[in-house]
Amino acid sequence: MALVGPLGAGKTVFVKGLAEGLGVPPALVSSPTFVIANEYPLTGGRVLCHVDLYRVASARELEDTGFLDHLAPGNVVAVEWSDRLPGALPADRLTVVLAPGAGDSQRVVNAIASGPDARSVVQRWRAAIAGSARDTGLELTDEA
Repeated sequence: MALVGPLGAGKTVFVKGLAEGLGVPPALVSSPTFVIANEYPLTGGRVLCHVDLYRVASARELEDTGFLDHLAPGNVVAVEWSDRLPGALPADRLTVVLAPGAGDSQRVVNAIASGPDARSVVQRWRAAIAGSARDTGLELTDEA
């Protein structure tokens, strides 16, 4: 999952929500800006890997952090500042663009799928929010 948005857009808050949905207490999730990646164990031996590319200068530097190991099947990988090194990320990914909304606590979220696995996630996400009584401010796109 490639997270895009300006400073303060809610990328880490989004990952906290993702973590909670995966059974990880959101209070455990923190921005990995200085450590590059934080891992949170999930059920079944899987891992939620929270990566921050803000301080990463090249694809080679990202590889040196062990990033490719995080892409193991079954793991969930959320990459903040992914727009800094888009070529280093898998082609099949869900890009989540976050932008400030009308109020201080509101965000506009645009999720763009590029590949079959990402499209599957978008379809499940769309089904989960279908019929919601409130406007989510979420736009889901099946293809980049």
